[in-house]
Amino acid sequence: MDLTVAELRDTPSVGIIGGGLAGMAAAAALAVRGCRVELFERRKHLGGRAGSFHDPEWDAWIDHCPHVSLGCCTNLADFCRRLGFGGAFARHRALNFIGPDARRHRFAPSRWLPAPLHLAPALWRLRFLSVDDRINIGRVVVRLARPLPANEREQVMATWLRWQGQSDRAIERFWKPVLVSALSESLDRIAVPVGRKVFTDGMMASRGAHVMHLPTEPLYELFHRRGGDWLAARGVALRLAVPADHVFTAGERSGGIVLDTGSRRAFDFVVLAVPWHKVRGLLRAALLARLPEMAPMARFESAPITAVHLTFDRPITPLPHAVLPGRLSQWLFAGGAEEGRRRYAVVISASHELVGTDPDALAERVRAELAGAFPAASRARLLHARAVTHPAAVFAPLPATEPYRPAQMSGVEGLFFAGDWTATGWPATMESAVRSGYLAAEGVLRALGRPEPILAADLPRARLAGWTFGQ
Repeated sequence: MDLTVAELRDTPSVGIIGGGLAGMAAAAALAVRGCRVELFERRKHLGGRAGSFHDPEWDAWIDHCPHVSLGCCTNLADFCRRLGFGGAFARHRALNFIGPDARRHRFAPSRWLPAPLHLAPALWRLRFLSVDDRINIGRVVVRLARPLPANEREQVMATWLRWQGQSDRAIERFWKPVLVSALSESLDRIAVPVGRKVFTDGMMASRGAHVMHLPTEPLYELFHRRGGDWLAARGVALRLAVPADHVFTAGERSGGIVLDTGSRRAFDFVVLAVPWHKVRGLLRAALLARLPEMAPMARFESAPITAVHLTFDRPITPLPHAVLPGRLSQWLFAGGAEEGRRRYAVVISASHELVGTDPDALAERVRAELAGAFPAASRARLLHARAVTHPAAVFAPLPATEPYRPAQMSGVEGLFFAGDWTATGWPATMESAVRSGYLAAEGVLRALGRPEPILAADLPRARLAGWTFGQ
């Protein structure tokens, strides 16, 4: 017998499959709004892809890959504040570009000019680009901010940039470091509207949008320990190392979750908050047939990210982070330090060609690049190196993918989706994951007949930026 909305209003139960940021965000929002929430995660830790590993060399938790938030990530900030660790992020207004000549070029927006003009001085200081390149980049950034014609929305960034007259040097030294690191995919696979999103919302719309926020503690500590404690304290039943097998139905609506053990758990609502490449496996054929929005998911592609963790016997630079244009190594982040050793992480996004590469050879190549960028690195002794590649770190933002990202409310009553791959208006980021969880929670509340906005507001758009964007 199907449950009615009236029967669900008093003590609604919600089963969430997936303990990444999307599932945690949905749980956090619903647990404080009168729902009985149970979260199932197949692994032992919360946080999903925003996780850490225990390194015996340091006897410490180290993030698989450094994760960066920006000032424009308002929902991620809201989520971290809600769970009690909003202050565990260091703010960085300036980026440090290390040019091919190993000179530092500080990308620091003006403190006085309004958005988006505040970026002009920062661009002009990138003197590893020619004057013509800097002028042309500025011209194209302004062009990119304007609404895109329909024919340009279906292009990829590599084609579009060349069509806009960008030189190979500008593409390699500016567009590639910015867009590939932000979207974790190569320029020949990034849809132009997604690239536009990086510049409009991530850099130009507000003076604080570009500010980089770096975690000061391991993601394991933030999301698993502190986040898990917060959820548990508010009644969320955390079922870790408990894999779900599939979602079952009760009449015309979702009925609950079948666990890997065969046990059936009935829930009024189910939120499926797993990565894009796992969602279809949790839906049986009869249920998939009722969800036409899931068919395109079979065509979604993945993009890999590689992090190379290196420990030297001394610091190789005083900088906390650096952008390394024109190299295999894209970003350097400083990690932990103890007497006689210092840890760094080098991030290589869209590392398709590195999947299956010998880790020792990769570490040596990265070390050679660091020696060319930082003179102290050539004198430092490498004590330990470890390469970590996640072959399915994010879904690829292809032109053929973006229009088919499904909504959080599915076509089956009582079943919701959450994940950075759903329709959030954002690319595959922690911000998108949290937004999806909040939107799924809003959907549950609407189904209960008590709609409530949960999504945090975006940063206020500067007046001049709104005029520039044609909005």
